[in-house]
Amino acid sequence: MNADPNVAIVATLVSEASRAAILTALLDGRFHPASELAYMAGVKPQTASFHLKKMVDANVVAVEKYGRHRYYGIQNQEVARVMESLLSIAPPIKVKSLNQDLENKAIRSARTCYDHLAGALGVKLTQALIREGILCEEERCFTVTEKGKEFFTAFQIDLEEVKNKRRSFSHKCLDWSERRHHLAGALGNALLEKLLDLNWIQRLPKTRAIKVTPKGKNALKERFSIDL
Repeated sequence: MNADPNVAIVATLVSEASRAAILTALLDGRFHPASELAYMAGVKPQTASFHLKKMVDANVVAVEKYGRHRYYGIQNQEVARVMESLLSIAPPIKVKSLNQDLENKAIRSARTCYDHLAGALGVKLTQALIREGILCEEERCFTVTEKGKEFFTAFQIDLEEVKNKRRSFSHKCLDWSERRHHLAGALGNALLEKLLDLNWIQRLPKTRAIKVTPKGKNALKERFSIDL
């Protein structure tokens, strides 16, 4: 059986520290200019541009052009899933400053994993949905129960619309910091967007950490018995 050389190409891309740092930064699910990604990865803009071209050529990173400006984002959820899996087995980075320690704690507390909620909050919310009988945990995915259908309707999430999206509906994603599964797929994305719309959580600039608002803390405790 012949080995697929494309696997080696992708593995080589991820094995380089600067490229891995850029891909990790892109797990926030947003598009960023090369200069911003350079800052996040701690490299020069020219270095970031060099690495980004390689990743675009390998279909790992997508690029969108607006006039003279270019913005980069992860190609698709499969790339994000692979990166999150690699993070779950990677050794922790040594914390060398107070800012790095605060950022690490914020990322572990609540973050985006491409386009869904992850970190301690993502896992706690998923477990709450299972505990309340809204979701049922299967081997590779979560299924929505009859009670769950009523919940999502009341929560103004259209399950039929979510199911019609050309992607996985509700697969399990291994959380690298919690070592447990959280809800991903189209349903995970719909839930993230709903929490943002309700202002229970907020995105933060230049990081994939998520801030839980005072309104969100109260609502999460009242509705899902989640203490933060």
